[in-house]
Amino acid sequence: MPQRPGDLLLRKQAGLPISVLTAWDALSAAVVAAAGADAVLVGDSLAMVVLGHGTTLPVTLDEMLHHCRAVGRGLAAEPHHGHAPLLICDLPFLSYQCSADEAVAAAGRVLKETPAAAVKLEGAEPETLVVIDRLVRSGIPVMGHLGLTPQSVHRLGYRRQAVDPAGQERLRRQALALERAGCFSLVLEHVPAELATELCARLTIPVIGIGAGDACDGQVRVTADLLGLTVRQPPFCPPLLAGRSLAVEALRGWIKAQRSPATSPEAPAAPHC
Repeated sequence: MPQRPGDLLLRKQAGLPISVLTAWDALSAAVVAAAGADAVLVGDSLAMVVLGHGTTLPVTLDEMLHHCRAVGRGLAAEPHHGHAPLLICDLPFLSYQCSADEAVAAAGRVLKETPAAAVKLEGAEPETLVVIDRLVRSGIPVMGHLGLTPQSVHRLGYRRQAVDPAGQERLRRQALALERAGCFSLVLEHVPAELATELCARLTIPVIGIGAGDACDGQVRVTADLLGLTVRQPPFCPPLLAGRSLAVEALRGWIKAQRSPATSPEAPAAPHC
């Protein structure tokens, strides 16, 4: 059976690292599940990785639901030894910022229309804390996200966050507020490692880092970045292999073979696929 949000807390309490990878369709979901990820995030990063947008902002709730259902099918098709990964879906821009009622409706659709067991949203402004409290009281598990929050790109950019004492104190307050509001875990993105380590010790909920040092309770990465499929890599995610170059070269070799004399009309016809 799939893992539940509370299982991540049990892993933190047991001192077991938590590995989270993103997926955007059935194929990528099967790959990350076969690799043994503890949780799979259908992140709004798919706006850039899959849909070709310049930021995460344009992706819609309906598109997130579409991709989350595909990921769920990929997870269901992959054999599991023990628990299947926990499936989490990002709430896209403006699906939760306008009102608590709209946020409940959007998050409710995620849990009703996809196999996801939790949602993730960004920030800890007073209005966001009200939304999180409402979602949690409605029975919807919420993962928080602080630091570099891509939905705030026009205000914060993609630069490292909490680099000065005031910013670090603000992030500490926000992290504690998210825990009090009922988040079951927290993503910290592109913040100083020392601050992330401190928050791991102060918070009872798991802290999942991305560009936040190695001492977090777990790590999350965009799978396409790890596989080297993206043209530009974030500074905190060096690729594990040159996936894009390998794929281009392999396909280029296949195309070259199709254009060689061996595949001319005089050659024996190839069997039908």
